[in-house]
Amino acid sequence: MTRLLHLDASPRPGRAGSHDHGSHTRRLTHHFVSRWHTLEPNAEIVYRDIGLSSPQLTSVEWIEAAFTPIEQQTEPMRELLTESDALVDEVERADILVLGVPMYNFGPPAAFKAWIDNIIRINRTVDFDPQYGAHPHLRLEGYVPLLADRSRHAVLLSSRGGFDFDPGRPLAALNHLEPSVRTALQFIGIGGFHDIAIEHQEEGGDVLAASTESALARIDRLVERLHSEMALPRLSQPA
Repeated sequence: MTRLLHLDASPRPGRAGSHDHGSHTRRLTHHFVSRWHTLEPNAEIVYRDIGLSSPQLTSVEWIEAAFTPIEQQTEPMRELLTESDALVDEVERADILVLGVPMYNFGPPAAFKAWIDNIIRINRTVDFDPQYGAHPHLRLEGYVPLLADRSRHAVLLSSRGGFDFDPGRPLAALNHLEPSVRTALQFIGIGGFHDIAIEHQEEGGDVLAASTESALARIDRLVERLHSEMALPRLSQPA
């Protein structure tokens, strides 16, 4: 059974194509999850809406609690980390993270950055050991990605007001969304990273419709590919 963490970061509550002023990223994540559910009806799907309920921001008290060894934490420290612990638990259990994240001002919304800051936790998702050596995904040494214990994938589904932000395109250097998310998730050990985006949101009309249809078709292909790849290890297990 595959475990999916379905996360939406858009403050728009509805889905584009179904609701007035609905979210394009919510439409993409819903499409991915529904397609996966068609192929695997018993898949476990955990949903979290950080667009409507943002995770707590880091504070000096949060930092003190997070960097205090567990056996030395006070009860107020443990309470302060309760939400972060829950967010980390969801990521740890997931095989695939389905992340709906619009591009705001060339990067992610504040709620998503708060989520990232809550799941990158010393002694929970990353550690530091000078003897560890090279990181498996990034050009770092000494940092131990604690979620590299098994294969996990992240699927970042985004929407952009403009266009030409993909790698190799004229505005790629201004795209601080996908590269930053890839780096953060690989840092904690999530090696599989896939991204699909809708563009031309500000123009609208035919170009937006074409970009949307292209993104939905690419999601269909990605779901089929990931499902086939993840089914192989299960099929190879002895009866």
